[in-house]
Amino acid sequence: MLKSGNNISIFYILIVFAGGFALMFIIAPLLNLFLQSTSSSLFETLSDKEVQNSIGLTIGISFAGTLFFAILAIPLALLLARKDFFGKKLITALIDLPIVIPHSAAGIALLGFISRDSLLGKTAGFFGFDLIGHPVGIALAMAFVSVPFLINAARDGFLSVPKRYEFAAQNLGASPGRVFLSISLPLAWRHIVSGLVMMFGRGMSEFGAVIIIAYHPMITPVLIYERFTQFGLKYAQPVSVIFIAICLLFFVLFRMLTLKPFKSND
Repeated sequence: MLKSGNNISIFYILIVFAGGFALMFIIAPLLNLFLQSTSSSLFETLSDKEVQNSIGLTIGISFAGTLFFAILAIPLALLLARKDFFGKKLITALIDLPIVIPHSAAGIALLGFISRDSLLGKTAGFFGFDLIGHPVGIALAMAFVSVPFLINAARDGFLSVPKRYEFAAQNLGASPGRVFLSISLPLAWRHIVSGLVMMFGRGMSEFGAVIIIAYHPMITPVLIYERFTQFGLKYAQPVSVIFIAICLLFFVLFRMLTLKPFKSND
């Protein structure tokens, strides 16, 4: 019979092996992609104006869409965290719906919502532009599939804020808006920034919904698909490597903002 210490050792060895395989499954394809790309092809792709414009467009649209919908999503998250009302569970379920439905189906649904004959499409037409094939349409497609990440993260952040702090501020005469800006938002900011990062990153990587709304102007995921279907793997790989590296850079920089400083238990 094995001793307790040996049992624990074997258990953690199994965990390490299982976790290692899971980690390898994530890293191996990306590492293989980087190793198969030559420096000459990467430099040539970096100097390609089409690639530069596509990456800039992708980052810019995703960033703008994230900021705009944060203004709408954060108040909704606060409402879900602090108020109980009829239909709350249904609303919570509906928020997660864009994550689980096929993104091509999401694009079809959004296409009908912003088409020229819809109210939103007619409103855009009144101002002289068509949402189909427009950066605003792309931003809507990106936000549709990514805003649940921000709402859920912000809601969890507000739930982590002790209510007694908010009650104490209200008892001292602070208005609800003042309580939100001085208590709730500062204490939940790590969760909110984490949600913003996830929404921004998910928006940049969206393909299925965007390609239905706007093949042009071409964001990078669509450009990668076009080069793969028209020219093959060799021409799609360098663009993929560059875009993955840029996404990783943004993700690491933003994640560093939300990491709590390590505190020793000594």
